[in-house]
Amino acid sequence: MTLLETQGLDAIVFQNLSNLRYLCGFSGSDGALLVSPGGDCFLCDSRYTTQAKSQVVAAEQQESRVKAEAIGGWLTAKGAKRIGFEAESLTVAGLERLQSKGPQEAEWVPLSREQLAFRACKDADEVAAIQEAAALNAEALAEVLPLFRPGAVERDLSLALEFALKRRGGEEKAFDFIIASGPRGALPHGVASDRVLAAGDLVTVDFGTRVRGYHSDETVTLGIGAVDPRLRQIYDTVLEAHDQALAAVRPGVSLREVDAIARRVIDEAGFGDYFGHGLGHGVGLEVHEFPTLSPRSEDVAEVGMVLTIEPGIYVPDLGGVRIEDMVLVTAEGAQCLTQISKSFRSL
Repeated sequence: MTLLETQGLDAIVFQNLSNLRYLCGFSGSDGALLVSPGGDCFLCDSRYTTQAKSQVVAAEQQESRVKAEAIGGWLTAKGAKRIGFEAESLTVAGLERLQSKGPQEAEWVPLSREQLAFRACKDADEVAAIQEAAALNAEALAEVLPLFRPGAVERDLSLALEFALKRRGGEEKAFDFIIASGPRGALPHGVASDRVLAAGDLVTVDFGTRVRGYHSDETVTLGIGAVDPRLRQIYDTVLEAHDQALAAVRPGVSLREVDAIARRVIDEAGFGDYFGHGLGHGVGLEVHEFPTLSPRSEDVAEVGMVLTIEPGIYVPDLGGVRIEDMVLVTAEGAQCLTQISKSFRSL
């Protein structure tokens, strides 16, 4: 049953770029796909007409200088009365433009992230692209690992890692890399700074790349020489939480419960107050996508989902640890797609 049927819609307007790529093959930076029971139409301006002709799979294609007018005209011609839109990516101003140009008296129905979860389960080609991106992670880190030593600058390490990924065919970095050393390790999203690595630091390295539109996302935490026993305790606790959560992934399991398994390990070790974020998220055409693994998640694991498992402990003024792998939900349980060992390493 289609989303049109389940939501009782006459049409849906898609403009999120990841949805466009998934649904019709378009990889440009601006366009719209209009879907109705009677057919679909892809709209773009003249910058993308040639590209769309070679990429897009749609019953109809139109070129238009004013996208909102073209969308409104198509919807009016279809007699659409209930129109769905991507609530999380369409701005209020964008919706107002569509309403002003579209069918009068039409009802515009916001579609939530959960309702638009059709990208959650990956096919073999999607998984292969994610695996290729993960393999590039392993190769690139192996190349730059000798640079992780006292005196190195976080920002330089981030740049070296980005170049290593691109030299191997990575299309673009998945996000601004997190290189957080020493006390900065207590920042879960501590993007690379001018801090200089010192002996005794733990360094959190969260990075990824993109292959054929699909992303990798992985975190390792490395020791620079001998580290404080408290930091090693934190590392071992996070690794145990990671391993237990990963082992629990299987079809039908509550993602809230997978999160709870990791959280329980960290709580019992006395670090519960220092794990504030969710355990993970889906990965695909977007590096953060449906579903989520958190105490509030209402989702369950399904075959084909690619999820991150990334518990962490972040202690202010001391440092932090995060360990992250991507796993594919299979009929038998879970297959780890990332390749870098998560055993403790001191460089």
